[in-house]
Amino acid sequence: MHPFQEALQDRSRLPLLAVAIQHYHPAFVEMAGRLGVDILWIEMEHAHLTFREAADLCRLAAGSGLLSLIRISDSRRENVLKAAESGPDIIDLPMANTPAIATEFVSHGRYAPQGNRGHYSTSRAVNYGLGKDIAEAQQKANSRLCLMAQIETVEAMEQAGDIGQVAGLDALFFGLGDLSASMGIAGQLGHPSVQAAADRGIAIAKAAGKIVGVPAPPADAARWRGRGADFILCGSDISCLKTGLQAIVGAARG
Repeated sequence: MHPFQEALQDRSRLPLLAVAIQHYHPAFVEMAGRLGVDILWIEMEHAHLTFREAADLCRLAAGSGLLSLIRISDSRRENVLKAAESGPDIIDLPMANTPAIATEFVSHGRYAPQGNRGHYSTSRAVNYGLGKDIAEAQQKANSRLCLMAQIETVEAMEQAGDIGQVAGLDALFFGLGDLSASMGIAGQLGHPSVQAAADRGIAIAKAAGKIVGVPAPPADAARWRGRGADFILCGSDISCLKTGLQAIVGAARG
């Protein structure tokens, strides 16, 4: 059982809450942990964080009682390996449009026999090689790492059942923003067609035994829990900064 599964054992806490971090900001990580956030979403698809910074954010997350998630940009071997060696609890792959892409992701992210992850014996993921048996450390890394794929296009939704059956894939995240664009109704996350697609996707993921995540505003957490979501991405360092600054300026001007 990996740490993400362990966190999901407390059903009263669901859905778990994830916040994204787009800048290297240690104080934000500490505050998130102290306020009861569950998952630090380290954003490397859209933001300009480096892998060195991502590794440090994983350390900070662990010290603050948070699960760490790195969203990489694509399934290229170098991206998956550098993320994996940073020692996160979860690696998230966007635009996993086909079972073949998801399979490639798993192959790069898991050591043999589950995959073909390259041998490297001194990273954070294998405790810097401090143990006596590197093979044992690699298998422990396999068991502790959650691999998550994003379903966020019409193409991916049509193949969600097959993607969900990819061995070694633990979770599916339904990216409703890009899905709405793919459906020709960009930005309309609440559109009935987008919501119906999300419900179909969650049912497929649950049938395959996968952990399920969605983006959602905090006020909708209970509603998504009722629909089967295990966690929601409900904010970011930027949204927190924006909300706080808007409140300060509004109060001062008012």
